[in-house]
Amino acid sequence: MRITGEHAFVLHARPWRETSLLVEVLSEDHGRLGLVARGVTTPKKQALRAALQPLQYIRLDAEPRGELARLLSAEALDTAPRLGGDAMLAGFYLNELVLRLAPRHDPSPDLFHAYAAARERFCHGEALAWTLRRFERDLLEALGFGFALDHDSDGRPIDPAARYQLDPEQGPRRLLSDRGHAERSAAATGRALLALAAHQPPPSEDLASLRLALRGVLAHHLGPRGLKSWELIGELGRLKPRT
Repeated sequence: MRITGEHAFVLHARPWRETSLLVEVLSEDHGRLGLVARGVTTPKKQALRAALQPLQYIRLDAEPRGELARLLSAEALDTAPRLGGDAMLAGFYLNELVLRLAPRHDPSPDLFHAYAAARERFCHGEALAWTLRRFERDLLEALGFGFALDHDSDGRPIDPAARYQLDPEQGPRRLLSDRGHAERSAAATGRALLALAAHQPPPSEDLASLRLALRGVLAHHLGPRGLKSWELIGELGRLKPRT
């Protein structure tokens, strides 16, 4: 069945054969889609190729053909955010997370809207670290991997003064005070978890504690192969909230 007028965000595009592209998008009604865009690198189709840049919001028509669909048309619906420096790396990270974790042809309106919200925050120059932590939370929830952030794995309310490891299957587990430095550095503060649950930005020191804690959860679902963006960005902790 032909896909018509579908709204989508471009996640990735790479050359294929001489004049074509293989494009991955996150669509509103069909989930992640792989598209073959034929002949788009020719001079007559510069506008179409421009619409297939990562982070671009588009409307497309396509014809499904097995795992991939043939792209029939696409038009940009706005101007893609012009990102540089840390923001550009954050955008790459956002797209790679969706590419690696969201299965193809599995509609997820919640993920689509979470991506749209994160992209909008990029456009408005909002704090990168807080934007990424919220998106990680929302992505896990949309894909069925989420857990409560205001109660621990035993059902007890989160203690703001304690630290918690995030078990990928069970959720927060209170860290005993005699644990070593390495374990504590990879644990989130209770204040940070409660703030994330309440959609309220925590103080910078608490926000920083969420990075490695959530990375452990994501790494579990990604499997043995990590993300290229983790290698490129190095320490995502340097994406510090703006004052």
